[in-house]
Amino acid sequence: MSSPRVIVQILITGAQIFGKALYEAGKQAVKNAKHSPHGGIASDITGVRNATSTSVTDKLTRDHRMTLDEAHLILNVKRGEAMEQILKSYEHLFKANSPRPAPDPVAGSPRGGKQPTAPEYSHYLQSKVVRARERIEAEVELTQQEARPPGEKQGLGASNKSSSPDAGSS
Repeated sequence: MSSPRVIVQILITGAQIFGKALYEAGKQAVKNAKHSPHGGIASDITGVRNATSTSVTDKLTRDHRMTLDEAHLILNVKRGEAMEQILKSYEHLFKANSPRPAPDPVAGSPRGGKQPTAPEYSHYLQSKVVRARERIEAEVELTQQEARPPGEKQGLGASNKSSSPDAGSS
């Protein structure tokens, strides 16, 4: 056998093997996409699908797309903690995931060449922190409304709170 013929046969065989593997991987991906395990953690991470009753708590879960337990986990606080502690944790996590100002380039840098890159931040995590705070605030508001006498109750969402981290400092 000549050398070019062997090389061509190796390439053809490799392409066939690669094609079969790619086809099988595609079949498995379609199968995985269609499969939704019942009771598994992947089937319903936030518990939103289970919030099907007409209770106010389930309505809050569906509206905020987050359970109260998940909100507490995100903010790293325990149930029943004071709102001041929750807001302190919120502000810390909000600032930790905020974009930072780019460092000023030094003109006569002895290192030369590469400049340091701006630190990364996560808009996704920042939005999760905001949604967690909103979910806990909604639950606290609901609890306060239930504690009021029946003549003083107002509808949910009656107060217009800002979602900025310094909403309370006016």
